[in-house]
Amino acid sequence: MTDTATDMQQPLPEDRPVGQALWRGWRGRCPNCGGGPILRSYLKVRDHCPSCNEALHHQRADDGPAYITILIVGHLAGPALLWAFVKWRPDPLIMVAVFSVLSVALTLWLLPRVKGAFVALQWSRRMHGFGRDS
Repeated sequence: MTDTATDMQQPLPEDRPVGQALWRGWRGRCPNCGGGPILRSYLKVRDHCPSCNEALHHQRADDGPAYITILIVGHLAGPALLWAFVKWRPDPLIMVAVFSVLSVALTLWLLPRVKGAFVALQWSRRMHGFGRDS
């Protein structure tokens, strides 16, 4: 009869801290070393880190970063729009112009950061092939 507690004690893969990986991804850096850039253009993820040669081609961010970015911008812009309208009662055309520009600017600033964090989260949780040995 085998002891189930001993059978379940298999060597665990090296721990990858989620917080550190997310911070590095948010900054646009490799989640492994924090040195090399994770993106090669605005939203294209590099195949490998130029510093540590960590494979990054496994990522499957797809539409997730866009959804999260829309969620964040919507939750910031909506209450701000209501507050500005109640406080100052500006002309609606001015409100539309100002909040459109601010929303687009915030979206363009957030999108690569959220994508980097998504890739880093996948790397830290060993998702989509990030856990396989090369």
